[in-house]
Amino acid sequence: MQTKIQLDIDSYYEQDYLRWLDVTAEQLRSRSTENLDWEHLVEEVEALGNEQRNKVKSYLKQLLIHLLLYKYWEQERSYCAQGWENEIDNFRDELELLLESKTLYNYCVQSLDQVYSKARRRAIKKTRLPSSTFPVDCPFALEEILDFDFLPKRQW
Repeated sequence: MQTKIQLDIDSYYEQDYLRWLDVTAEQLRSRSTENLDWEHLVEEVEALGNEQRNKVKSYLKQLLIHLLLYKYWEQERSYCAQGWENEIDNFRDELELLLESKTLYNYCVQSLDQVYSKARRRAIKKTRLPSSTFPVDCPFALEEILDFDFLPKRQW
């Protein structure tokens, strides 16, 4: 049988998420674990990890797309190069913060090939250039991708 405290905590999660967070944080601070909403707490902790991994993949994909555009989309370069450079820096900024975590850095390393494949597909679709324009394998090392001083040499 659930206690009244447990019922209140469960209803907070469903009806007032912010209140649930506040109550749960206070319980953790005071080491009062007997009435924790374990089921939802585990879900939330897992969701936080997934959110961080998804951010890494998303920023990496956007960064790769812009590096590919910068390197291979000759006809748009004169109009877009400055904007692409700004976006490249922005995505590097976001990744730099996330990759302070060794776990997320390792995840980035492991995800590079999969993310590049998606970035390549997006670049092909955006540019309408032949798929052969873009290498099947990532033409950039991770160190280059993350290096604020690196811009790929253009093909032309």
